[in-house]
Amino acid sequence: MTAEELLKKVRLIEFKSKRKINSLFLGEYHSSFKGVGMTFSEVRQYQYGDDVRKIDWNKTARFNEPFVKIFEEEREMISMILIDISASMNFGTRKQFKNDTVAEISATLAFSAIKNNDKVGLILYSDKIDSFIPPKKGNSHVVRMIKEILETEPKPTQTNLNFVFDFLLKTIKRKSNIFLISDFDIPNFERSLSIVTKKHDITGIRVYDDIEKIFPNIGLVKFKDLETGKIQWINTSSSKIREEYSKYYAMLVTRVENTFNKNGAGFLNIPTQGDYIKVLFNYFKGHH
Repeated sequence: MTAEELLKKVRLIEFKSKRKINSLFLGEYHSSFKGVGMTFSEVRQYQYGDDVRKIDWNKTARFNEPFVKIFEEEREMISMILIDISASMNFGTRKQFKNDTVAEISATLAFSAIKNNDKVGLILYSDKIDSFIPPKKGNSHVVRMIKEILETEPKPTQTNLNFVFDFLLKTIKRKSNIFLISDFDIPNFERSLSIVTKKHDITGIRVYDDIEKIFPNIGLVKFKDLETGKIQWINTSSSKIREEYSKYYAMLVTRVENTFNKNGAGFLNIPTQGDYIKVLFNYFKGHH
């Protein structure tokens, strides 16, 4: 991709994301995540119905009439977007590749965060941390994140979420909203997920292509594992093989979803050709 093509794609994703973030979506996003605490705002005269526990006794005694302290929620939060860039994400047969859908979802989440006056950061990972952009505010910061996502080449390695979670805990000290985006064909991350959910609010977002659900009946086909490079011939004409694969795939999806639910984390399934805005909206609406 040339520099001109990259810039054009960045601007297109920026435009599409901002256009899709309407006030209704932002309202659901805003109310889904609580602030980190309460901060003192002002003192005013007591009004009927005010909580008597908020009476400022010093000022009440001074002016011989009741005054109450007003507090506001500290709205500013940190949102971190963690994206799997292993080679299996560079796949698609329908509307677009999985990593293109990931870039659009990430941009939507990032622009929603900064419109709510939150900071947002990015981690790109495979079997290691490939890129880390610390959380900041600002439109130009989000554009930089989108550019980083699009520029990064998929890595022909298997994903190591345990390493990623360890890095997250050491780097992001304050409780944050974590959006973990992957296809989740990942072994042995249950224990580290249970640790990180004790500190952060985690949402797993599984992006998939519909063709992954079932082998098409197209005869004897050579398949290559994008992450390991292993090549295998498979007879897709065999109904038994297609049935076994479908069962395996369904079991994998159920296992991942159950792992997130068991640890009190959110989990979403988003197809590459689907309306991800609708999925996100329904999630945030139910989240709060």
